[in-house]
Amino acid sequence: MDTNPARLRASDAERERIAQLVERAGADGRLTLAEIEERLGRVYSARYTDELTELTADLPEPAPAATRRGIPRPLRVHAAVVAVIATALVARWVAGPVQFFWPIVPLCWLALSLVLHARFRRFAVAGRRAVPY
Repeated sequence: MDTNPARLRASDAERERIAQLVERAGADGRLTLAEIEERLGRVYSARYTDELTELTADLPEPAPAATRRGIPRPLRVHAAVVAVIATALVARWVAGPVQFFWPIVPLCWLALSLVLHARFRRFAVAGRRAVPY
């Protein structure tokens, strides 16, 4: 039994986080299947946090969450709102007696707002200034 009081016990959440890092490294081709299996076995049998850090010491730091996702959350929300409004407009046109496809005008404005939002975000990030969200 280890009696070193400086060692901290590992939690299940810490083990899961390290297991995800190992699995991601395997998916990136940094580890072979045998290495993944061996490391995952050691992850789930680890008792202390220093045992967990040893298992990922030779792996690169994970990318920040914002760059892994791809599309920023405010832009995804904007796109979802546009989709809902567009669906409602087209449904209203289908239910109505008008032959002319009148929703084309608001749909163009909605699409333009989404494109401009994406461009302004890209320029704001490229210019490294804070985006107010």
